[in-house]
Amino acid sequence: MTASDRSPHSHARAAILSCGDELALGETLDTNSQYLARQLADLGIETVEHVTVGDDLHATAEAFTRLSTRADLVIATGGLGPTADDLTRQALALAMKDELVEDPFALEEIRAWFTGRGRVFSEMNRVQALRPSRGRCLPNPHGTAPGLAARLGSADVYCLPGPPREMKPMFESRVVPELAPPAGARVRTRILGTVGLGESQVAQSLGELMQRDRLERGLVQVGTTASGGIVACRARVRGGEDQLDEAAAIIRTRLGAAVFAEAHHDLPRAIVERLSSRGETVATAESCTGGLLAGAITAIPGSSACFHAGWTCYSNAIKSSQLGVPEALFASVGAVSREVAGAMARGALERAGGHWALSVTGIAGPEGGTEQKPVGTVYIGLASRAGALDVRRFAMIGTRADVRAWSVTAALAMLHLHTAGAPEMRLLRQTEG
Repeated sequence: MTASDRSPHSHARAAILSCGDELALGETLDTNSQYLARQLADLGIETVEHVTVGDDLHATAEAFTRLSTRADLVIATGGLGPTADDLTRQALALAMKDELVEDPFALEEIRAWFTGRGRVFSEMNRVQALRPSRGRCLPNPHGTAPGLAARLGSADVYCLPGPPREMKPMFESRVVPELAPPAGARVRTRILGTVGLGESQVAQSLGELMQRDRLERGLVQVGTTASGGIVACRARVRGGEDQLDEAAAIIRTRLGAAVFAEAHHDLPRAIVERLSSRGETVATAESCTGGLLAGAITAIPGSSACFHAGWTCYSNAIKSSQLGVPEALFASVGAVSREVAGAMARGALERAGGHWALSVTGIAGPEGGTEQKPVGTVYIGLASRAGALDVRRFAMIGTRADVRAWSVTAALAMLHLHTAGAPEMRLLRQTEG
């Protein structure tokens, strides 16, 4: 990028435009907008509006026009492909009252992309080299769609490809160097993952750290996001890492063992990292979760260092033959019980060896519940080489998928508490144990 390429304008407010029928109709989740908004926030640029439009030329052009009056920066994603429903470049030219011209350098890069992969260039892809005459193309080494950069009214506009594997590197290498956040506006962020507490409990404990004007006063401001039993605490400051270090220490002091990781809020990842660093292993024995617990652990790269074995035992006969659960328990207390969960955990530990074993047995629904054990009743067991046996009863709510997902989180949370030296801490939706 040359000095003349950089915009002389400041970028304090941004708008994000997502283009495509698949987004407007809800067929595809728009993760690009989330990514861009977070990246811009870290740079100190406030995103003031998100807009999604379908594959409609005039609607997209109108969106460009309106957003250019609302923000200093407009970033659009999608609609840069070679087909008839890819209309972003035409819409931008329409909004600019400009004509499209073929960019010879962009065309050569597209041809080279095909040649380098042993593929034949299609004339259909030639349209991707078009740009508004007063705009410029942004190189795309990861795909065939060049990006676009232009000035519309008082806003700088960037159009990026829709696929995240193309959009992210283009944003980071081509857009970020050209941005001009207000002086001193860069925001640093630290994320702490917590489990076992509701969002309101976390907010009450954090108190003044969550006041909405703290960031503008040069202080650390904390926000929370709850999802699937995990509450992420996002500390933000326009300052140095030392302020974030201090804030993280305060959060850990106030929330205690509920904090399972700093810099991310991925509970399975935290478990794998902790067990691997200690040279410890875990095994699983699952009924209602059907292997989801083992799957959550083994989805983490490097999990082979700590995951030994897993059993999915839906039938009572398999619980007995594979894990040694006494058959008499099924008649006396039922498969969904404290006793069976404990026997499953002990059986998995004995057969796999290692340090820890987790078990899950419950009623995920939508049928199968009783007055004594309604749908959502789940028992989770933990057994350790050191002799601990912790079995807890939970009352999960929601759909079958919700019950199963919450059960996985609760099981991992129990292991977190034991490995963090806080086995006495209660968890969300725990009713006994």
